[in-house]
Amino acid sequence: MTQTYDAIVVGGGHNGLVAGAYMARSGARTLVLESRHKTGGSATTESPWPDAPELKVTRLSYVMSLFPPTIMKDLQLERHGYKVWPMGPYYQAYPEGGSLTIYPDDDAKNYEQIAQFSKKDAEMMPKWDAWIEGLADVLGPLLLTVPPNIGSRAPTDLAETLRLAWRHRGLDVRTIADVVRLFTMSIADLLDDWFESWQVKAVLAVNGVIGTWAGPCEPGTAYVMAHHSIGDIGDGVVGSWGFPEGGMGGVSDAIERSARSFGCEIRTGQRVIKTLVSNGRARGVVLESGEEIFAPVIINTLHPKTAFLDQLEERELPDDFVTDIKRWKTRSGVVKINLALSELPNFTANPGSNLQEHHTGSVEMAPSIEYMERAFQDAREGRGAARPFSDGVIPSTWDKTLAPEGTHIMSMFTQWVPESWSDEPHEAELEAYADRMIECYDEVAPNFKASILHRDVVGPYEMEQEYGLIGGNIFHGELSLEQLFNMRPAPGYADYRTPIQGLYNGSSATHAGGGVCGIPGWQASKAALADKKAAEGLVGKLRQATSRKG
Repeated sequence: MTQTYDAIVVGGGHNGLVAGAYMARSGARTLVLESRHKTGGSATTESPWPDAPELKVTRLSYVMSLFPPTIMKDLQLERHGYKVWPMGPYYQAYPEGGSLTIYPDDDAKNYEQIAQFSKKDAEMMPKWDAWIEGLADVLGPLLLTVPPNIGSRAPTDLAETLRLAWRHRGLDVRTIADVVRLFTMSIADLLDDWFESWQVKAVLAVNGVIGTWAGPCEPGTAYVMAHHSIGDIGDGVVGSWGFPEGGMGGVSDAIERSARSFGCEIRTGQRVIKTLVSNGRARGVVLESGEEIFAPVIINTLHPKTAFLDQLEERELPDDFVTDIKRWKTRSGVVKINLALSELPNFTANPGSNLQEHHTGSVEMAPSIEYMERAFQDAREGRGAARPFSDGVIPSTWDKTLAPEGTHIMSMFTQWVPESWSDEPHEAELEAYADRMIECYDEVAPNFKASILHRDVVGPYEMEQEYGLIGGNIFHGELSLEQLFNMRPAPGYADYRTPIQGLYNGSSATHAGGGVCGIPGWQASKAALADKKAAEGLVGKLRQATSRKG
């Protein structure tokens, strides 16, 4: 029996679920197909230890940000269980002694903390925060903007480019210069312009290298910092990072419940291996089982190399588009280490394994910019970092659903290992790398290593093979200058459409992708619905014209 839908969404990660929810909300008979046994993709909560099923970890992505209130409201996510706890401060303890805590919204505490290293930097910090907020006023709304086809002479494309320029007509010379600096400078050089103490610069540099195949001295990492520093955005609103209740899988579960409430059908364990195309138009998909399912609209939310190079024939696509996708950079060097702890870290600089404020936010292992740069250079030279960098969090300090009373879950997003480690498992090397990472924390919190009950080490190979993250890149593509805005994922196709009519791109490799934000899935569904409405309007006019002639 032939199965036909109004729309098929390929991929049940958070973007796919958002796209499916919006399509179903519009009245379209919609099917979401996910290859894994569960939805969520990288935004997933799992129990990796069979002998301890009560312990749950956010296996890959680990904190919420950049999620527009528009999507939360449209999909009624709070009604479906979406809840986020605000993160506490950034915390770094130093092997040589002492620590630095940076608070998201407390200038007085920040002054006291920073002044122990530099009074000049303590006075500069509020100015830095104001500068970042000013940039967020520009970059935040830009994340919700569909990139125009810059360079095209088509009237509609020219109109969109002019419309974008008009919306930003109020920007002054200084603001434009600041944005240019972000796109071209390293986070190390940018921070040198603002601060003098290496302690402050290191804490602020963390957001410039997360998930990036680049050390803090690489040009372009200043933008990565800004991308991560905007916080929750939508309609010009700037907020902060947070831990979703139930882990990152709690976010995906809420979106899935929303999609189902609108009538969206979701199937897991259904791997799509081919997109069916006829006369330049998408008409359906083929599953690994050989089953064919048909729909005039396909929204693919998988990595672009999978969506366009594996699921389509090259002859079905323009040569320059194929070249752009083949050149798409998707390196990483990330290793995710998830731990179950019998007690909280007892830091020498801030003693006590009882719950304290510094346990509730980012527990970093990034003591200096030189430390981070050395870790990256180790990977570039072909070995796992001798002393890895880590953006660590302990979400169970807020979210009590992840672990029983008296135990905790720690998530360590660590870097770097060689980019080539996505080609093979490298299990022994990964375990040794994890040992070194744990030793680094043990130097500043001597109870740390002994408190570990279980550990789960996820390297680039598993990220690619199990979760479809080519190269282990969490953004589906590096956030480098040549892969942003109208270049994401290819010039001329940044509007969530593709060279195939009826095939839309809702992956994190599109504009605003990078982080659990849902924007790509939302924008892809908007593009599909806009094209459907335009086509229906054209058909209506043709019928009227035919009727008048008759």
